[in-house]
Amino acid sequence: MNQRMQPEDLQALKIAFSYMPKAIDVSRYSHGDRYQKVLNHIEAVREVLLINDIDPEEVYGEIHDDIAPNSSY
Repeated sequence: MNQRMQPEDLQALKIAFSYMPKAIDVSRYSHGDRYQKVLNHIEAVREVLLINDIDPEEVYGEIHDDIAPNSSY
């Protein structure tokens, strides 16, 4: 089911993703026994973004352009 999302749904997913923790910040210490489930959720959202030609690494800066640091490249 690798269907592309409607633009308004994709925008909502990008907003939600921008508030998710970064995978590198998820550990058993920070999330308890649920840490693997949290990592799975992050990966699932990343996959949908990629299917829709969205770079997950660029989402935060796009959604929070008023507070995101400028790109260095």
